[in-house]
Amino acid sequence: MTKTATLQLEALAPPTCMQKIEAAIKSVDGVDRDSVKVLFNASKAKAGFDADVTDADEIADAVHAIGYDALKVKSC
Repeated sequence: MTKTATLQLEALAPPTCMQKIEAAIKSVDGVDRDSVKVLFNASKAKAGFDADVTDADEIADAVHAIGYDALKVKSC
């Protein structure tokens, strides 16, 4: 089953953070790499994922692992 996770990102500094966050999210097994979007001005990230393989918490954990705060806003 395909779902979409929306994360609220905290402490974004330069736009180069977007590339690091995008790469971290894309590294999670089950994430649809073509669906990943990091919106600097909105401080949000969105990603489609296979719910049989991963979940929004694991995606947020990948962002945490590289030193950024990510709060799960919704997963549907």
